[in-house]
Amino acid sequence: MREFKTRRRVRHSAADMFALVADVERYPEFVPLCESLKVRDRKQEGDTETVIASMTVAYKVFRETFTSRVTLDRPNLRILVEYIDGPFKRMANRWTFHAIDESTCEVEFYLGYELRSRTLQMVVGGVFDAAFSRFAQAFERRADAVYGRGGRSAVAGAGQAGFRREGN
Repeated sequence: MREFKTRRRVRHSAADMFALVADVERYPEFVPLCESLKVRDRKQEGDTETVIASMTVAYKVFRETFTSRVTLDRPNLRILVEYIDGPFKRMANRWTFHAIDESTCEVEFYLGYELRSRTLQMVVGGVFDAAFSRFAQAFERRADAVYGRGGRSAVAGAGQAGFRREGN
């Protein structure tokens, strides 16, 4: 299984970053390879919201749609994505947002996946790897565009860690 993990300090609040990642309908505007996204169901249970969404990813002639259950745990600032159906043998994605102060947070991102077909893995595996390795950066750039560069109040010296790929 291929895995990507990162921890990034960003100049945006944890609540703002959570809201940005939770806004799945906007993904086609900025997420690498995301051609379209359709919300199939949405349920609110207390402070937790569950969204069933189908995302179509596309690269050149390759186009696949997969469906996931997205659990938005607002009180704990966590988002869990569970694979339901599509070209993956398995896929899991987690986001956790840790407030550092009012305008800075640390974002933890994890994505693990294995494609169902070895042929598909050979054909698009490298493209997926490259796109997934840029996910956290895409969300950070989106936050800068939505909330302003450096957040609602910039914090000097906020560093960032890069992505690292694990597994085969």
